[in-house]
Amino acid sequence: MLSLIVSLYARLLHVNPTTVALTLLLYILLLASSWGLRYAVVLSFASAACFNYFFLPPLNTFTIAETQNWMALLAFLATALIGSNLSNRIKTAAAASDSRRRELELLYDFGQRLLSTESTGDLLKLIPQNIVSAFRTRSAALHLTAGDRIYLSDPKEVHVSTNQLRNAVYAGTAYETSAPQTALLSLSVGVRPIGSIAVEGNLPTQETLEAMSGLVAIAIESANAIEKLARADAAHESERLRSALLDSVTHDLRTPLTSIKASVTSLLSQSALSPEHRTELLTVIDEESDRLNHLIAQATEMSKLDAREVQLERAPHPISICIDTALKQVPLGNRRIEVHLADRLPEVLIDLELVVKVLVHLIENAAKYSPATEPIFITAEAEPGHLAVSIADRGDGIDPMEQLMIFDKFYRGQSQRYRVHGTGMGLAISKAIIEAHDGTIAVTSQPGHGSVFTITLPLAPRS
Repeated sequence: MLSLIVSLYARLLHVNPTTVALTLLLYILLLASSWGLRYAVVLSFASAACFNYFFLPPLNTFTIAETQNWMALLAFLATALIGSNLSNRIKTAAAASDSRRRELELLYDFGQRLLSTESTGDLLKLIPQNIVSAFRTRSAALHLTAGDRIYLSDPKEVHVSTNQLRNAVYAGTAYETSAPQTALLSLSVGVRPIGSIAVEGNLPTQETLEAMSGLVAIAIESANAIEKLARADAAHESERLRSALLDSVTHDLRTPLTSIKASVTSLLSQSALSPEHRTELLTVIDEESDRLNHLIAQATEMSKLDAREVQLERAPHPISICIDTALKQVPLGNRRIEVHLADRLPEVLIDLELVVKVLVHLIENAAKYSPATEPIFITAEAEPGHLAVSIADRGDGIDPMEQLMIFDKFYRGQSQRYRVHGTGMGLAISKAIIEAHDGTIAVTSQPGHGSVFTITLPLAPRS
């Protein structure tokens, strides 16, 4: 290329030396940016020699007659060398920047892989595999001091020994350049070491490896913290349920047992009871025994629903059949019931017996917690993908804070728990049944104006 430029200007175009010098400088800069400084320096001296021989008088000789030509030649050579160096530095900086960008992308991808794993056990097993996948290394190994556990990406590919991993916990970072390239890094949270990592083959830069080890340590600590929090929440929930169960047992089991015990004692100790009094005591025993039986049946049903041992026998049914069946099972007396169903409602795909049980409970609740003179409203309408059934009353309503808890097992409203008998399991059972149908149950209530319970049920496929 240099000979082409020299031949073009020396034999054909016959331009002034300044034009030649600028052209040669441009060529040197292009070569420096493409091939590097080494080639640009060689070309700079070659260009200076050609510039002197062909374009500075006297021509076709390396002799320089005038001082200004010496200055021009030295200026050309210095400019070529400085420009080549700057161009090479820019190229090197751009390459380093691009390399850092790629490594940041790899670290981001690696971090996303760590965050996408929720279980601590799965996270620990996948960390070595994620290192290999994200950074294209040959193998990786993870050692944790807690339990002296070791996880490998591929047992056949990992050559680092167990002792090396253990020693790396407190030895810091170490690199071996002999084949295969190996990096041993300590994992620590703050100043507390928690383990070590070994990476073999096709290693990224030291900075990337150290950033990777930091991400691993943070991910492990975060997963452990979440797991501890989950266990604490579970323990708290267990304690809350235990307290609620004890409260339920105290108020809902002791009361009928006390009535039964008192009635039996009276029957045994007082032989001269009148037939009317004896019948009254036997009636108390019968009613309280039914209450106990109902409580035990609800507890058994709740446990089966929690264990998902209930098999749904789904079939298409009109919602009107469900409502009519439920109303026949609820002793409403003279209570006015207003049923408003939209025209041509589609059938729902449900277990009829279980859904009727839910409706029975919601209607009984509406009757219990509202004045006997107020009506109960039952409505149903089709919505996209499901059918919504609502039971509304005009009772005292539910406090907004309690609306979030009334579907929990054994929970009963603060203002009603001693005024109305109940176990606190009816709404929990209803919720479990509806959710087993892939439906929802919700309440809308305003204190002093009543409550509206709404369930949604899946539509039956059209034949």
